[in-house]
Amino acid sequence: MSLRINHNTSAINSHRNLQMNQAGMSKTLEKLSSGLKINRASEGPAALVISEQMRAQIAGLSQAIDNSETAVSMIQTTEANMGEISNLLTSIRQLAIHAANEGVNDEVMLTADQKEIDNALATIDRIASQAQFGNKRLLDGSRGAFATTTGENLEFVSATLDTGDSRENGFDVKITQAATKAGVVGSTAITEEIVKAGEEMTVIENGKMATYTSNADDTAATMVQNLRNEINRKGLELDIKLNDQGMIEIKHKEYGSEHGFQVLSSTAGVLSKNGNQIETAEAGKDVKGTINGESAVGKGQILTGVKGAGCVDGLSIRYYGDGKKMLIPPDCEVADIEVETEGAKGQPQKDEIAADGLSVGRVFVAQNSMRFQVGANANQTVGISVKSGNPENMAKGIANKSGFESLADIDVTNFQGAQDTIKMVDSAISQIASDRGELGAFQKNTLESNLSNLRVANENLVSAESIIRDVDMAKEMATFTKNQIMTQSATAMLAQANQLPSNVLQLLG
Repeated sequence: MSLRINHNTSAINSHRNLQMNQAGMSKTLEKLSSGLKINRASEGPAALVISEQMRAQIAGLSQAIDNSETAVSMIQTTEANMGEISNLLTSIRQLAIHAANEGVNDEVMLTADQKEIDNALATIDRIASQAQFGNKRLLDGSRGAFATTTGENLEFVSATLDTGDSRENGFDVKITQAATKAGVVGSTAITEEIVKAGEEMTVIENGKMATYTSNADDTAATMVQNLRNEINRKGLELDIKLNDQGMIEIKHKEYGSEHGFQVLSSTAGVLSKNGNQIETAEAGKDVKGTINGESAVGKGQILTGVKGAGCVDGLSIRYYGDGKKMLIPPDCEVADIEVETEGAKGQPQKDEIAADGLSVGRVFVAQNSMRFQVGANANQTVGISVKSGNPENMAKGIANKSGFESLADIDVTNFQGAQDTIKMVDSAISQIASDRGELGAFQKNTLESNLSNLRVANENLVSAESIIRDVDMAKEMATFTKNQIMTQSATAMLAQANQLPSNVLQLLG
């Protein structure tokens, strides 16, 4: 055995192992004290990258859960206010029905009903103006897409979350065909002979039938009036009159191709072309045109931007024009599209219009729909548009004989006004109910369903991140115990190795 004193290789080896054991024990102590398997990038670069991305997702999911819960609270607050408006509308309807009881009511009673209705309308206006969540107004129209229009006979109806903002320049509206009503114009003038002979006339609309047979005491005017009474009594949505040429005209009250009716008369030409043969009225037409140059679908007088049509997606406007002004300028080319107008003798005539339509005005949309961030990543948003609850924005565009333009105009101090008020309030109740249903569906199917999904995703992601990042305490304690014993052993061996060079002194004895 050789003895050396310049280099103690055994001591160096023991020292190296001691350092390794101490380093291992230091790392183990750090993991045990922090509870983390990875405390720095050097302990697992790839695992650190994955876990940090997961941590970002977990934080985002946690915030998205909070966002969704807050959004649910906001929707519930909005719906609660709309529920109170619905209750007030029901009360107004009850008052209108009371006011319509003309045979009993006197002027004082009607005035009292009107005052109570005015008070209820003022309350609805106050709720719509003051309902808020934090500092955000909910029902004043500022939480949805609202628009104003320029141009004659043009009115904004509605817009959706997908409708673009055009408050600066507006969307140009061009009409290529105005809406018309289904109608019948008799070709035979009503004579005394026809009336005295007992003319039998039948009108059928939406499964309801009105019939009247003239008698010897009738005149042409009373015959038409009696048929009108039957039409009203049976609830047919039709208007009837005797024109200047003594022929009967019947038109549907609603515009568009989906509203039709049938007629029959015992004399050819009075209503039906052939006697005692049912004839279908000439179908009404739906409005046609474009909004901002994009395709739009017409239904009655309402023109709606089709899905995917850019900024006009979901935008609906109503065009009241009858098409009489939609004639082509002398120097323009014409299209095959035609619009019906009234001729000098009351008979339909055809006039051609410009190929690209007639510009009838512009729609200026202010897009303020509510949007909610309900996901952990960019563009994971949902939204909903809440319409105004003010009386002047409800029951618009409802045909009535009293000339009420909105719910704010209703007046029950006369019989016709009470009847029209019932119609207007029914429309407002349907509108509020539809809006509440939309809010409820949004809360249930979008927000609450998303909440359940977010919580499951957050739970699974936390579990995955824990597997990568958290330390197994039992395993790490075993490692710590091992390193502790090895450190003590290496220390003892280093002491022994340091004593080896002293054996050289025995050679000097």
